[in-house]
Amino acid sequence: MSGQAGKVLRIFMVAGEESGDQLGGALMETLNTAAPGIAFTGVGGRRMEAAGLASLFPMEDLTAIGIAAVLGKLPTILRRLRQTVDAVLADPPDVLVLVDAPDFTHRVAARVRARNPNIPIVKYVSPTVWVWRPGRAAAMRPHVDALLALLPFEPEVHRRLGGPPTYYVGHPLLERLSELRPSEAEARRRSEEPPLVLVLPGSRRREIVRLGADFGAALARVGQGRPMDLVLPTLPRLEPLVRETIASWPLKPRIVTTEAEKYAAFRSARAALAASGTVTLELALAGIPHVAAYRVGWVEAQIARRVLQGTTVILANLVAGENVVPEFLQEYLTVPVLADALDRVIGATPERARQEATFARFDAIFGITGPSPSARAAEVVLRLARHGRPGALPPA
Repeated sequence: MSGQAGKVLRIFMVAGEESGDQLGGALMETLNTAAPGIAFTGVGGRRMEAAGLASLFPMEDLTAIGIAAVLGKLPTILRRLRQTVDAVLADPPDVLVLVDAPDFTHRVAARVRARNPNIPIVKYVSPTVWVWRPGRAAAMRPHVDALLALLPFEPEVHRRLGGPPTYYVGHPLLERLSELRPSEAEARRRSEEPPLVLVLPGSRRREIVRLGADFGAALARVGQGRPMDLVLPTLPRLEPLVRETIASWPLKPRIVTTEAEKYAAFRSARAALAASGTVTLELALAGIPHVAAYRVGWVEAQIARRVLQGTTVILANLVAGENVVPEFLQEYLTVPVLADALDRVIGATPERARQEATFARFDAIFGITGPSPSARAAEVVLRLARHGRPGALPPA
């Protein structure tokens, strides 16, 4: 293997969406520092390319959300699947690192393992086996040598479900705590009037369309009893849709589109109304009590009712091990209950105090001391790259 002196390490990386590109790029940057001269090949986006990857094809070819979008893009995805597997096998790397995008990357792993079982395979980000399709855990085991987990409860979940060896490395948000947490002045702003309330209707067009009217009406209802300073962070590409959506809202939030503006608002916010997703974990790490909601189409809802596991889909609740963040899904998402829940987390209430106390435990739960998540991930990748599959890692 390439652990021999003077031999350049070759790492094949695959990411299929923006979040995976950010995660893969951070890992590549850390690997470049830890082992200069690595030769990267594979599939990725802008951040991975900036870290030294020449992508085989545009990462966007793999991005499709929703059943109709996936079906429409299926021929392209299948062609890119064959191209990716062929490229790995034509010049076998020292390690294959597959970042998120489970529907695509798990198929890459299975096909590569079947045709060349000597290539070590790392999967970065666990699929959400604790919410739905738990059988994916055991299905991954034959072709994944190491699963890098973002959340602290995931190694135990995979042990119980018969998944691959799983190593907790930490969530990338842990590397941004200084941007999420307030200074003394910003902490004072959290208790001042009018309260700054974050409005987070999602980062996808369908989320904004499906949640927009209810969010606007709930905020107006809360606003009848208290003044609020509303801030809505969004992406530049979504700003026109957001402006169209809030045009009919009685209370209009201030829209911000840069990361600096977003995190400045997070550091001063007293509460938030959010679409369910990673942002709920972001809010929890920032210490911001919040209410979460989500709505999908009818077909997706019928499927979800049959396959979802557990009593919550909120990341902050899953990490805490208790349902402290109120969540309203599908027909349970109504304006009166949404407004009432938001009003309670803005005010000095037991509900707000319970969330604050729970979020205060997250540093200990996540184990934020020690190496960064990217550094922990890089250590596992380098061990497998240098020593191969058998016995390269300690027990997970």
